Amino acid sequence: MFDFKDKVAVVTGSSRSIGRSIALALARCGCAVTINYRKSRDEAEEVVNSIRQMGGKAIAVKCDVSKREEVENMFTATINAFNKVDILVNNAGIGWVESLLETTDEIWNKNMEINLKGVFLCTQIAARHMVDRGYGKIVNISSNSGFGIAMPGDTSYAVSKAGVIQLTKSSAFELGRHNINVNCVAPGAIDTDMLRGNRSDEEYEKVLEGRRNATSLGITGTPEDIANAVLFFASDKSRYITGKILLVDGGRRDFL
Repeated sequence: MFDFKDKVAVVTGSSRSIGRSIALALARCGCAVTINYRKSRDEAEEVVNSIRQMGGKAIAVKCDVSKREEVENMFTATINAFNKVDILVNNAGIGWVESLLETTDEIWNKNMEINLKGVFLCTQIAARHMVDRGYGKIVNISSNSGFGIAMPGDTSYAVSKAGVIQLTKSSAFELGRHNINVNCVAPGAIDTDMLRGNRSDEEYEKVLEGRRNATSLGITGTPEDIANAVLFFASDKSRYITGKILLVDGGRRDFL
């Protein structure tokens, strides 16, 4: 089991789905966690209460990660509550997909603002605190769409996630001398509300079946699968690893 006693983490987009699982996994290992949300305070407070019921520490902070002032306020709130920031998990993201020919400026800009600019802002502001302490772990959540798979309708989403991968490498190069590790988890098809979208149960099962058939393991990933990978990168077990991308995709055949 990983030990995060006396560690403090900020997990963006952690009121639900993958982010929620990451926050709970960190808390179970003793980490104090800032639960970030953009819309639903009720969902965020539910995660906070779950952590407190297990004897952990957590706060909920509303923040649009694409807004610098809001990001700065989120880290200020974290430091006011817990005195430091050891770990940042850049999980917040959207999946607004459309074909190349139908992608509007709004779709393009929104994907870039949340999925890429948000990672940049949180990384920059968190790193400034981490540099002062000479320690930090930053884990970015990208996607196998950004790693090399071309999917219909993924144009702006895939580009934003590819940007996260390169930002991971550039950040790792610059921050390594400050004892800050920066790594990235790239999920494949994970059973989440984002993947489901507005599909009916029957339509969604067909999607899952297609994704399962594209993997070597023949199974669907869960948010907990991503959380387990994040735990490793966020821990001191990964002290000699930085700038790396870990595909968590069931062994998608395109990449083998």
